Amino acid sequence: MENINSGRMLIGNGCLITRDKGQPYFENGAILIDGGLIVEVEQDSVLKNKYRDVEYMDAVGKVIMPGYINAHNHIYSAFARGLSIPGNHPTDFLEILEGTWWKIDRNLDLNQTYYSAIGTYMECIKNGVTTVVDHHASYKEIKGSLFKIADAARIIGIRTCLAYEISDRDGEDKMKEAVKETCDFIEFTEQSKDPMLKAMVGMHASFTLSDETIDYCKEQNRYERGYHIHVAEGEYDNLDCIEKYGCSVVERLYRKGLLGEKTIAGHCIHISEKDMDILKETNTTVIHNPESNMANAVGCPDVLKMMDKKILVGLGTDGFTNDMLESVKVANVLQKHNSKNPDRGFLEASQMLFQNNASIATNIFGEQIGVLKAGAVADIILVDYNPFTPMNAENVDGHIIFGMSGASTDTTIVNGKVLMKSRKILIDNKEQLLENCREASAELWRDLYER
Repeated sequence: MENINSGRMLIGNGCLITRDKGQPYFENGAILIDGGLIVEVEQDSVLKNKYRDVEYMDAVGKVIMPGYINAHNHIYSAFARGLSIPGNHPTDFLEILEGTWWKIDRNLDLNQTYYSAIGTYMECIKNGVTTVVDHHASYKEIKGSLFKIADAARIIGIRTCLAYEISDRDGEDKMKEAVKETCDFIEFTEQSKDPMLKAMVGMHASFTLSDETIDYCKEQNRYERGYHIHVAEGEYDNLDCIEKYGCSVVERLYRKGLLGEKTIAGHCIHISEKDMDILKETNTTVIHNPESNMANAVGCPDVLKMMDKKILVGLGTDGFTNDMLESVKVANVLQKHNSKNPDRGFLEASQMLFQNNASIATNIFGEQIGVLKAGAVADIILVDYNPFTPMNAENVDGHIIFGMSGASTDTTIVNGKVLMKSRKILIDNKEQLLENCREASAELWRDLYER
């Protein structure tokens, strides 16, 4: 990489949003970083005078703030952009799964998995996303797939947590191969001790998981990693569970011992108040994916009620986009629309992205993420935004949600390394990497068109 090596650097002369309750906002602030950590945060004039010999990055009035966190993504879906599979005209969510997403993952080889990740992570950097929690599937080639994504994450320089989407949908042999890939990758993360790389045990929806498969996953999870599961995304998932097991999906997962403070439950659309109480009782995290839910026409989760119950609800994209500001804007208006209450949605959407996602990432990685304060990781972005209305500590979320976009990101720093500066991604051979992405996606499309 040609990015600036992590070392001592002072970033200042910008409006500083820290997300630190003790000192949330500086009109003209600065941050001293050393290696991958933040050392000090103060007024620009104070730190410039204190550290005169340290390399200085001049923000030139831009907004300095923590990088965004995507709490639920699907890198494997990246090559669907612009794709139209012949004869695929879904009328419900099951047909979308069968006709699009499962068809893609059943044709995705290791090379295509790798370049899906390269393209996704590069786009994350361009949109100021510095941490990604991913849920992967590639049933054509399972072995080595998580390692390929990890290789891409290291090349691009992004912080990432990976899980394989274990499922019975392609038979027992494939299920066991997915479990082995999961366990091998977890073992690798344990041995490597790479602070930028974590792993979870991923599972697809309840209707694709037998009791025997769930038990097998638990038996193999010897490091007791958290589970990353799709929960009641489509109505069919819950109806199937009631018919087969006499209970809701959330109740089933609770009985099987899969819920808890280490577990991420994606979507949670078709759940009852009783289910919400179980999620709260077990301290299970929920991830809302507004754009994906709307595109799949699966419904809208009652995020407001979940958050009123103090459930930790984060924000993801489910592969729909790599721009977290797109998702937070939609989360805001979707919850207003769903509740028919224009006074709800904004605060909750802001909390999901800026506070809750930070808590989720901190829990996963074991380091302070999503806040600019001494001791936290140096994941920082500079945003090209010069407001024409007053901005202060009380209204920064309104400025971000209504005034910025991911493409407003000027500079992206992850773990103290500058990965993009002045909109230029500082990665060797980036044009060749993008060309390789186009070639790999074209190969996948040819396979899909021929089948």
